[in-house]
Amino acid sequence: MISPAFASILASGRAQFNARAVEARRRFPALDMAAFGAFLHDGVDPLVQAVSAAAPERVGGVTLAAYDMALELVGHGLAGPAAKNPFLNTVWRELAPQFAPLLATAPVDVLGMLSNAAIHLGSVAGARPAQWQAGMAAVAPQVGSVVQLRAVGQVLAWRAGVAHFRLGALAAADTLPPALALAAFGEPGAQWPQVHAQLMANPWRGNADGREFGSFSGLGGAFGTPPQVRATVDGCGFAVRSAERHYLLVADAYGAVLHSATAQEYEQATTGMPSSVRLDGATVHVGARSIALDLPAGDIALAANAHTLAITSPWTHAIRLLPLA
Repeated sequence: MISPAFASILASGRAQFNARAVEARRRFPALDMAAFGAFLHDGVDPLVQAVSAAAPERVGGVTLAAYDMALELVGHGLAGPAAKNPFLNTVWRELAPQFAPLLATAPVDVLGMLSNAAIHLGSVAGARPAQWQAGMAAVAPQVGSVVQLRAVGQVLAWRAGVAHFRLGALAAADTLPPALALAAFGEPGAQWPQVHAQLMANPWRGNADGREFGSFSGLGGAFGTPPQVRATVDGCGFAVRSAERHYLLVADAYGAVLHSATAQEYEQATTGMPSSVRLDGATVHVGARSIALDLPAGDIALAANAHTLAITSPWTHAIRLLPLA
């Protein structure tokens, strides 16, 4: 059962809504109307109710925009009970209603931004969509425009594991009111210029232990054979080779993301090492720190970019990533 508010709008515009559905079935022959009906109930009704409470004079236009977008998303198999990425359903059902005042003024932009973010986060291995959703819900009362929504969405996607968003997210954060930027980083009592400077200087700020990335592809991991790693020419990432495949690895305090790369990019990468790093058997020394590795000594390989030390071995499919600072 859908809510009385949604049922009333559908009933009052029945001919218009039916015509839109017929047109959508022409554009998407595989459109499953049962799945569409389920998404209307599960994904559209909650946000219609929220807008009806926040700005009842706008609920008709919001419903029409959401109905059209729902047809397209279900038509593409991106929403509804059989969606490959069920996170989009969750975002419509649970997160979008929390932006009801903004939905009332710009439904297409808000739903488009939230839907695109949900689809992207669901496609990035290692990203943490639930963390992004919780962060967005926490800042929702402070978001006053679509521009701010887009910026905090990018910041929180970075913090939820989309490591290659780092520089873009920092630039986006600079466009926000300082209080909202700090809220997006969970540091409401800090000063934004100082936080920004620290984040720019140290990609591992707040994470001194680094992280481990990758595992055997036969068990759902990233690499078919133990990876070999070199630092990229720009000093910000790593070029990786495994089973004749090549990748670009970007990692920081919040996550690690693997992109496709070429053999040429791997060959152009470097193997230099800063003087602060030394390997002694199975113990790696980084400045004053000494880290005992659970790897056989003798075959351990190191590579370092400007901020990160990568450790590999023929005995593991994982890459150990340690902050240099």
